[in-house]
Amino acid sequence: MEFEAHRGELTAYCYRMLGSFDEAEDLVQETMLRAWKARDRYDHARASVRTWLYRIATNVCLTALEGRARRPLPSGLGAPSDDPGAPLAPALDVPWLQPFPDARVEIEVRADMRLALVAAMQALSARQRAVLLLRDVLQFSAAEVATQMETTVPAINSALQRARAALAEVGDLGEVTEPDDPRVRAAVERYVRAFEAADVPALVRLLTDDAVLEMPPVPLWYRGSGDYGRFIERVFQMRGVGWAMARLTANGQPMLAAYAPEPDGRHTLHTLQVLTVAGGLVARNVVFTDPAVFKAFDLPARLSADEVHAMR
Repeated sequence: MEFEAHRGELTAYCYRMLGSFDEAEDLVQETMLRAWKARDRYDHARASVRTWLYRIATNVCLTALEGRARRPLPSGLGAPSDDPGAPLAPALDVPWLQPFPDARVEIEVRADMRLALVAAMQALSARQRAVLLLRDVLQFSAAEVATQMETTVPAINSALQRARAALAEVGDLGEVTEPDDPRVRAAVERYVRAFEAADVPALVRLLTDDAVLEMPPVPLWYRGSGDYGRFIERVFQMRGVGWAMARLTANGQPMLAAYAPEPDGRHTLHTLQVLTVAGGLVARNVVFTDPAVFKAFDLPARLSADEVHAMR
């Protein structure tokens, strides 16, 4: 039986369930191992290999989530800060939501991966999360999901209704335009040019009025282009000017790898910034500052002056 063909979509599914790319890869490996050990018991008359694998993956994820705290973003934990000069103390005890590197999976499995939606789903119970994903995202029938989760169709329909209602209470999660949309690419390019030039007024003009900036594992977050701009000005004061930005994608959104300047002329990887672009403006920037998150993106830790010049 061919299992590997399903690895990418299973990784995306486990990521949506757990909110962690690292754990998703581990859980998919566990799924594959369980499937291989149980291959003699697989009955093709009862389910396709894909349906069967999702049943195993769902059980693996539900077991992993038992007793776990949800993975939030800072904006999901409280009100925004009104002090752009507040101390940047990381909350290392919080299991923060991680970004998903698009380059690791096929393009067709990246739907509904945007950070705001994945963060909102973390507030659902584990079983509600699974039902919502299996029914609304992966389009399995209620009967298939009932079999996968060893329950009844009415129970699945009830869980789906509750999950949809809970997401509706979160509010408008917005639509994310594809990163290769010309208007999105143009907005990102303007943002990159302003950031690399340390032109804070130009940056602010590229933001929506209520733009959000958050920086896990620092629990602070800011709302509004004014505080956003004041915080970025503080960053330039602390780390200098002359940054370099590499363009990638994560969660089906534009992502920038920000390299901070060093006295020796080289640049060091500082943050990963996942942008939400709406109407040609940046509406949200989730800035990941944990070096452990960087590993999934296979980025160089440092760039030479020549490499920075080539990027520009």
